[in-house]
Amino acid sequence: MVTTAGLRVVFFGTPDFAVPSLDALLASRHQVVAVVTQPDRPRGRGHKTTIGPVKARAEAAGVPILQPERLKDQLFLDALGALGADLGVVAAYGKILTDAVLATPRMGMVNVHASLLPRHRGAAPVHRAIIAGDTETGVTIMRVVKALDAGPMLAKVSRAIGPNDTSDEVERDLASKGAALLVVTLDALMEGRARELPQIDADATYAHRLTKDDGLVDWSRPAEAIHNLIRGLHPWPHAFTFARGQRLILHRAAPGDSDVAAVAPATVVEAAGDRIVVGTGQGSLNLLVVQMEGKRPMAAREFLAGHPLTAGERFTTAV
Repeated sequence: MVTTAGLRVVFFGTPDFAVPSLDALLASRHQVVAVVTQPDRPRGRGHKTTIGPVKARAEAAGVPILQPERLKDQLFLDALGALGADLGVVAAYGKILTDAVLATPRMGMVNVHASLLPRHRGAAPVHRAIIAGDTETGVTIMRVVKALDAGPMLAKVSRAIGPNDTSDEVERDLASKGAALLVVTLDALMEGRARELPQIDADATYAHRLTKDDGLVDWSRPAEAIHNLIRGLHPWPHAFTFARGQRLILHRAAPGDSDVAAVAPATVVEAAGDRIVVGTGQGSLNLLVVQMEGKRPMAAREFLAGHPLTAGERFTTAV
């Protein structure tokens, strides 16, 4: 028999991506009995300790908050067990869950993962999808198991990736789509309508965590691949190169139409007006918005007015 009462849910999440899922649960018939989020950390240039987006939303909604330093701490496990949660929901929490945590909710745990699994398991699925040149991504609601993002899939929703989409644009859309799909999936679980589809492990790829070093441009690669790197690493950690011994951050670019096969990669082909055109391993790349380290981002015309480049000079991979 289907009842109108919802599930008691404990929500695990930390960054902006997780907020729409929390909001959707708060607006649903399900009850969020607590939020588990990462401890407050120093953030930004001033390294001031600030609260994360999920914690801020939970505080505003009056939801109890748990912020364990270690998921193995017995005080945390006792508090988690005392909640009497039916189900755990994870959305970009940021830590691998322990066996004890996974076993606490009576119906287990599900995850809102920003890819079409089994492709792009791991920490940076949106960024890696764009860097790889994927034209489609999505959100998968899956069971959480001990293996990384390998649990059975409960539901999926897709989203096209446009040729100029950046990771923040795609991630924002996926957060919204995933939130709506989450509530539908929880309703199905509660009513016994949910179906679980095992992943094909042989098809899995891994979206490894981003580091600043991922942004160093290899100009011997095709222009399209470098364009994908730039938009995939926007707004962090950004693609970059070195110009005249200084780090040059690349915010926006577009593959060019010109044939620069005879020009060595990383060579400035044109630097005038609103065009900064650079040779690559295949084709050229027009840099639209760039930023000298320590300065603000500038469109090509404004940048060239204060930092003139000369056709024929080359960008480098180190100072």
